[in-house]
Amino acid sequence: MKNLKKLLAICLMAVLTLSFAACGKKDEGSKTLTFGTNAEFPPFEYVASKGTIGEFDGIDMVIAKQIAEDQGKTAAINNMEFDSLLLALQNGQVDAVIAGMTIDPERAEAVDFSVPYYTATQVMIVKEDSAIAKASDMADKKIVVIQGYTGESCVKDLGYPYEAFKKGSEAILELNNGKCDVVVIDSATASKYVKDNPGLKIVEDADAFGSEEYGIAVKKGNTELLNKINESINKMKADGKISEISAQYMDVQTEE
Repeated sequence: MKNLKKLLAICLMAVLTLSFAACGKKDEGSKTLTFGTNAEFPPFEYVASKGTIGEFDGIDMVIAKQIAEDQGKTAAINNMEFDSLLLALQNGQVDAVIAGMTIDPERAEAVDFSVPYYTATQVMIVKEDSAIAKASDMADKKIVVIQGYTGESCVKDLGYPYEAFKKGSEAILELNNGKCDVVVIDSATASKYVKDNPGLKIVEDADAFGSEEYGIAVKKGNTELLNKINESINKMKADGKISEISAQYMDVQTEE
């Protein structure tokens, strides 16, 4: 009898151990594909009254939805600070990150990137009467960038002091209110802000700012998901869908 009780106790402990292990592990058979993003980067991702995925809309959101649907899943969004995205990916809080994120060697050491789906460059947003005509003209000006974005790295590499904001809308407000002279940000987002804010213009400097490519990040070694994402991106590039989406969202009035 004692041996039977002991055997039953061992079995019960084994069942409980397996149950707790299952609770801490992401459901591999989930019908939801969760993307991490920072919805402060129009026209790629932003909050809208009626979005493509819940309250979230933009070029990246349409791409994310299509990727999920290609896998027979539903896309979900986890919106967070840009600097927290890759950590959330590594911790298993999200399946992938889509946030207008530039593919660069430093990030590629921590995560795996998809094939590029968009090519952009950094530009300067200034007031229409500004004398800034090239990057070197920023030397004695008050510069604002977005924290964690490529523009911050570019300005840092130029050796200029700057102030970093967490939201592009806050940076543009700073410029509109005359509290800074220039905002350095990605070209597509700059076009959107300039279109939505009369009195601003874009200044380009190809010698100072090279091109960059956006990719979708997955956890290091998650080849299965990466291959599926690449398949969807390549299909959308081949049939012109990404170009079509981009053109559509450049003309959408975003909500601030």
